[in-house]
Amino acid sequence: MRTAALRVKTAAIAIAVMIAASILGGPRVAADEGMWTFDNPPLKQLKERYGFTPTKEWLDHIRLSSVRFNDGGSGSWVSADGLVLTNHHVARGQLQKISTPEKDYAKDGFYARTQADELKSPDLELNVLISTEDVTKTVAAAVKPEMDEKKALDARNAEIAKIEKESQDKTGLRSDVIPLYNGSEYWLYRYKKYTDVRLVFAPEQQIAFYGGDPDNFTYPRYDLDIALFRVYENGKPVHNDHYLRWNPKGPADGDLVFVIGNPGSTDRLDTVAELETLRDYAYPLTLKTEKRRLEVLSRYSSLGAEQERQASQLKFGLENAFKAQTGENQGLNNKAIFTKKEKDEQEFRALVDKNPKLKSEYGDAWTEIAAAEKREIGNIKPLRFRSIGRSLARLPSQGLTIVRYVAELKKPDGERLEGFHDSQVESLKFSLLSPAPEYPALDEALLADSLQESLEQLGPDDPFIKAALNGKSPSEAAAQIMRGTKLDEPAVRKSLVEGGDQGVAASNDPLIVFARRIDPLLREQRKWLEDNVIGVETSAGEKLGKARFAVYGKAAYPDATFTLRMSYGTVKGYPMNGTVAPPVTTFYGLYDRAYSFGGKSPFDLPERYQKGRDRLDLSTPLDFVSTADIIGGNSGSPVINRNGEFVGIIFDGNIESLVGRFVYDEQTNRAVAVDSAGIIHALRALYDAGVLADEIEGKTARAAK
Repeated sequence: MRTAALRVKTAAIAIAVMIAASILGGPRVAADEGMWTFDNPPLKQLKERYGFTPTKEWLDHIRLSSVRFNDGGSGSWVSADGLVLTNHHVARGQLQKISTPEKDYAKDGFYARTQADELKSPDLELNVLISTEDVTKTVAAAVKPEMDEKKALDARNAEIAKIEKESQDKTGLRSDVIPLYNGSEYWLYRYKKYTDVRLVFAPEQQIAFYGGDPDNFTYPRYDLDIALFRVYENGKPVHNDHYLRWNPKGPADGDLVFVIGNPGSTDRLDTVAELETLRDYAYPLTLKTEKRRLEVLSRYSSLGAEQERQASQLKFGLENAFKAQTGENQGLNNKAIFTKKEKDEQEFRALVDKNPKLKSEYGDAWTEIAAAEKREIGNIKPLRFRSIGRSLARLPSQGLTIVRYVAELKKPDGERLEGFHDSQVESLKFSLLSPAPEYPALDEALLADSLQESLEQLGPDDPFIKAALNGKSPSEAAAQIMRGTKLDEPAVRKSLVEGGDQGVAASNDPLIVFARRIDPLLREQRKWLEDNVIGVETSAGEKLGKARFAVYGKAAYPDATFTLRMSYGTVKGYPMNGTVAPPVTTFYGLYDRAYSFGGKSPFDLPERYQKGRDRLDLSTPLDFVSTADIIGGNSGSPVINRNGEFVGIIFDGNIESLVGRFVYDEQTNRAVAVDSAGIIHALRALYDAGVLADEIEGKTARAAK
């Protein structure tokens, strides 16, 4: 269970999924629906529908060939010597961090012709899932019958922290305990972690995001949304036996394909009460805030070319999130969809109530969650606007993290705030001490708007407003904080972290002083949320998960949790606007779209594509769609065929699928991918990257080791 405040995110990366014409029922998994865990793959469905049964070796290979980008997104190994393929829009944050005012790699692209030319990413962590282990019994045993919901929550969290630390100490692997099925199962995921990651190739932004915002979440599409990194360990490229062999032809219409990636989050198992909170409160507030921040970013970008470059990644991500969440909200406001969700819940409750034992054990879960949601709604403005995280300003969040870091590390591991456990500290410090450039002037504009919004929503007498503004106006407070801080210097952040509690307490940096003032209020608010909402919904959610197993068995998949999942489906067009969308698009379509709009932005072509048209076979597939079930976080996921060969890479979902956070409809839900044929053709014909293409296709001795 996640509170409404946590369920609606301003994610920088979103492949979303939208409004369904016909919605299929809750527990009855239909057709190609599902984001399946590797401990419970859809073997029965695949055999019955497609006559295909993946072997353990097949499953192990594709798991070990898949990569999670810890800053959001997915990818895959595509050579024996450490090449990892993902989307340009997943890589975009790193592209900006290695860019300078003189060289914008996100906009102009990059190609390292030799390994010596590859550019080190400042703070990119990649994860490869090595193993999973069911630790449900161990976590459940920590909760005693006499505990109330808050004590039970604390006991679970302490046991989870213990499991993670013991696993990391024993194996050296990143260890995360993941709740599944509303917390009725807990699984330990162990990852091999890589942090020496270097950029090899990225195309121009204009072709990676062709059509811009108008074409975003639509189809047909004509995007080369890819980027390639090489992973190093001990100063040498990682040699990897598990990587995806390249299929240069791509998939055909009707082919069975699989998507292997890390879908971020879904709310398909939420109760109606939770969905009502999202629909009536969380989404409207979130969208209003995002619209404000977009206006701030637009004003800042208008100040000059360098300001536009600084704001570009954040603006790109926020526009993406705003469009996705607008579609999700429209889906929840669709009467047919919501009526179906209500009916599914009524049927589930009726089956539980019909069994006296199940009713006694689990029947009150819905009522408990509804009561917790009402408490959250009653306090929703303080929960949302006593915050600096929603400002999207990086340095204020880092200042608060430093203040909390030195305080939390004095506590026993099991009593710390989430994010500060021993098993998490290494990744936290890697991000916090990143040498990536910071932009205090941009942060000032964002923080000023956030404080102004909080003042408008909470009023001048709110304790958070008094602490945050300290007698100043929002713009004055933001200017005083951001123009005086030195936290934009990594060495200063490092000295504060290493100085411990005394060093932070003695610091007169205005951003640290600001963080010290607001932290007690934010902690108090977090405690209220845990006592009144999170603790209750965690216990009640566990009941619902157990009830679901008792009624339906384990024939369904859990909600997405940014952990490795398998989706499947077929390459297939769909009815659209009174006609039919094709299963595949080609380079012909790219040029037709450019010419049809007279080459005007956002349908203009990069110079390379204008001059290189005659070098292309325009009939080569560029993008395609499939019925595979995806959502944000699947960006960069490899699409593979029955043989485990790479045939494409996910980069979007169509407009009809944006409500996929809540429901799936095979008739119109489509995952949009770049075709392997188009990728390899563009590398050879337009980018003079034959050496890189040879490595990907396994044609060089080096890549074929």
